[in-house]
Amino acid sequence: MSHPPVEPTNGAIHFVGGEKGGVGKSLLSRLLAQYLIDRGIPFTGFDTDRSHGALLRFYADYASPALIDNFAALDAIVESAVADPGRRVLVDLAAQTHDALARWMDESGVLDLAAESGLAVRYWHVMDAGRDSVDLLARLLDRFGGRLDYVLVLNQLRGDDFSQLERSGQLERALGLGARTMPLKHLQDIVLRKIDAADASFWSARNAPGSEGARLGLLERQRLRVWLAQVESEFERLGV
Repeated sequence: MSHPPVEPTNGAIHFVGGEKGGVGKSLLSRLLAQYLIDRGIPFTGFDTDRSHGALLRFYADYASPALIDNFAALDAIVESAVADPGRRVLVDLAAQTHDALARWMDESGVLDLAAESGLAVRYWHVMDAGRDSVDLLARLLDRFGGRLDYVLVLNQLRGDDFSQLERSGQLERALGLGARTMPLKHLQDIVLRKIDAADASFWSARNAPGSEGARLGLLERQRLRVWLAQVESEFERLGV
């Protein structure tokens, strides 16, 4: 059964996935969290990474752990969205969680319930330029078809040649199912390393004096601001 995407006006569940480790899922989750905070949009975060969850590390006041192989923990994700329709729910999916997530969705009728409740369910599929990401996209589309609202996040921090995706036919297939794309443009590696080393939020890194927090130089901070503005513009275009 296929459901048209519900625009995330009254509430939405945002799953950030991609299956492959190190592809940039947690980075996108952090960017979404900061975007919601900056705009005063209430949200609840769930982090499924048991070892080093980024939402729990950088946005602990907004996030709780969730065990992807525990139906009760996953049920709380939907229940929190239904209970407070004005609230966004952000789920940072750890690598290799696809099967458990799909089983929970299918056995629990999650997408039907969300459609009945007027909740958008969006899947941000974060991709690098490698073949693995293309194969994982095909697997995602095979399992869910047109039942999810997809955003394909092309993470240029992990390479900017996405010709394999274009040649594979999976991009055209996803677009035919209503998917949209989002480029995540490159940012100087040292800037992200300094932010992570300081356990800093993007707000802190962008606004703190150079002698505090991430200790970014004047132009490093300016590059961060330009990059964040580009990301925010994409989120505005896509609707969050």
